[in-house]
Amino acid sequence: MNKQPSRRDWLQTCACAVGGMVWPVADAMAAGTPGSAKATKTPAPSKLAERSSPAVWPAWEAFKKQFVSESGRVNVNDPEGSRTYSEGQSYALFFALVANDRAMFDALVQWTENNLCGGDMTARLPAWLWGQRKDGDWGVIDSNSASDSDLWIAYALGEAGRLWGDRRYQALSALLAARVLREETAEMPGLGLTLLPAPKGFEEGPDRWRLNPSYLPMQLMHWLVATEPDPRWLQLADSSLQVILRSAPKGYSPDWTIYDAREGFLVYPEGNKGQGTYNAIRVYTWAGMMHADAPGVRPLLSTLAPMARFVRDKGYPPESIDILSGQSSGPAPSGFSAAMLPFLQASGDLATLRAQMLRVQARPLRPDAYYEQVLGLFGQGWMDGWFRFAATGHVQPRWKPA
Repeated sequence: MNKQPSRRDWLQTCACAVGGMVWPVADAMAAGTPGSAKATKTPAPSKLAERSSPAVWPAWEAFKKQFVSESGRVNVNDPEGSRTYSEGQSYALFFALVANDRAMFDALVQWTENNLCGGDMTARLPAWLWGQRKDGDWGVIDSNSASDSDLWIAYALGEAGRLWGDRRYQALSALLAARVLREETAEMPGLGLTLLPAPKGFEEGPDRWRLNPSYLPMQLMHWLVATEPDPRWLQLADSSLQVILRSAPKGYSPDWTIYDAREGFLVYPEGNKGQGTYNAIRVYTWAGMMHADAPGVRPLLSTLAPMARFVRDKGYPPESIDILSGQSSGPAPSGFSAAMLPFLQASGDLATLRAQMLRVQARPLRPDAYYEQVLGLFGQGWMDGWFRFAATGHVQPRWKPA
């Protein structure tokens, strides 16, 4: 394992501007990318602020109408019935912040704290699953937490505190982040301190763990390094990058991977969970949305480049792909194409980018499909300039803080 840089050294490698910015699709396609010969500097916030744009994010408003109650509960209708996942709450918090929707953000925080945290977000991590239990009552179904959701909630709270000037949200963010470090990490030989998917259930044996690369958005890791004083976040950022890179030996990220301290990364053997499907598509989205100067962006784009080539050659992202052979199950829903847009733009493949934008237009995202809509809000929202990330991971929304 490489020697860890100091937190100060790491911060000095980042471009630390965190002002608001807009980068419309036409500019994104013309400007070039970190992976292309035509790469250029992102337009300065002062220039971007001059461009007119709608004050309301239509896709977020549609998502709210379809999935979010006035009380702040994200309702997902799946085969088991009406349920709420901490993932949905965490993503909705981020989208509400990007949309400058303070009222809904506050409602989402309140519902999450009251229902997933037993009324006190400072005392426990959010339960990952809530809904109607077998006894007919409504409440927490599984009290285990999900670390990716916990990171997104901590991130949204901290950035809301910064952008809206709310110290309570910043304090909640810091307490939640500290609890993630305490309860959802493990020291793994050969990797160091590494994020677990949850506090319980992911140790597969002595020095053997099940991990999820899509739980590791590097923007969030960089933000935690920049904002939290605990030096262990730098260790976690380093191991997170290694998990993503080393679990994709052929350039295709898996949904789940096994890390064995003696054997390294292994294909998860249970069903199709070791393939790249509905979890793994997010790995490409997170990588594509990284700032051009963010630590690790170039090795990520290089390692994951085979997926961009697959989409170019086939005309669609695969719904499921064998991470070793590259054999796929066929075309994925249009939400996968939306999720791939930032990655294709960052890879410099503008022809394939245009083709996938056309695919989304020809096969619109299903309005009642929660996960498709989430992928669209991230991928299309980023392409339409509703948000960007600084090299330090700070969000740069289209709107200007007061």
